[in-house]
Amino acid sequence: MLRSCAARLRTLGAPRWLPEGWRAPGSEPRAAQRSFSSEEVFHKDYAVPNPSWNKDLRLLFDQFTKKCEDGSWKRLSSYKRGCALRVKDFQTHFLDPKHMKEEQTSKAQLFTRSFDEGLGFEYVMFYSDVEKRMVCLFQGGPHLEGAPGFLHGGAIATIVDTTTGTCAVITGGVVMTANLNINYKRPVPLCSVVVINCQLDKVEGRKIFISCSVQSVDEKTLYSEATRYASASPEISVGSCCTCVTSAPLRTGEINVY
Repeated sequence: MLRSCAARLRTLGAPRWLPEGWRAPGSEPRAAQRSFSSEEVFHKDYAVPNPSWNKDLRLLFDQFTKKCEDGSWKRLSSYKRGCALRVKDFQTHFLDPKHMKEEQTSKAQLFTRSFDEGLGFEYVMFYSDVEKRMVCLFQGGPHLEGAPGFLHGGAIATIVDTTTGTCAVITGGVVMTANLNINYKRPVPLCSVVVINCQLDKVEGRKIFISCSVQSVDEKTLYSEATRYASASPEISVGSCCTCVTSAPLRTGEINVY
C-alpha cells in the first residue's frame, strides 16, 4: 500500500501544502531553473547573427558590415527595450502622465523583439547619413504566418513601420506617425529574406516624408511599396538625431536608435 501511495504522489507531483523542495521517495530532484537578470536580457543586441538566420541573411549582413568599415554606413543596434533617453523624450512630448503607470511601463519591450529566436522578426538595419537611406534586412519567422506559407500582411506592415520609423527618428528625433500607406504587390514567402530600402524624400518644417520598397534578395521581385508621413514634436528641431545613452557597449560603425 505504501508503494502504491508513493507511486501516486510521483505521478501527481508534490501537493501544495507540502514544504518547498519536497519530493516523493524514489523520485529524481528537479533541475533548478536558470534565471536571467532583466538587465542582461534588455542589453543584448539582437541585430547580430544568431543560429536562426539563413544563409541569405548572413551574406547580406556581411556585405553591409563591410560597407561600415569606411564610415559611410552604420549598423543600428537593437534591444528589447528602447534606450532610457528616447523613452523619456516620448513620454515628455506625447504621453499623458495619467497613462504612465510604473508597474506597466517597467515591463514594456519592443513588439518586434518579443518573439523567441527565429520565430518572429529577425532583422538588422543599416543607415547611410550621406545617402539619407536606411536598409533593413528582414527574415520573417514561422509565427508570422498569414495565408498558408506566406507572411501575414500585418507583419510586413510592422517591419515597414519599424524601418521607416527609425529613419524618421534619425532625421527628426522625437516623431510620431501621421500616415503610413502600403501597397501590397505580392505575398512574401514565409521564412524568406527580404530587403527593405527606405529613403528620406523631403522635410517640410516638422513634417518628414519617407518612402520605401520591400524586395527579394535578388531585387527581381517587388513585394510592397510604402510611403510615410511623420510629424516631429514642436519642441524638437528636425535634423537633430535622437541620441541614446545605454550601458551596452557599441562598436565602431554602430548607432543605437531603435
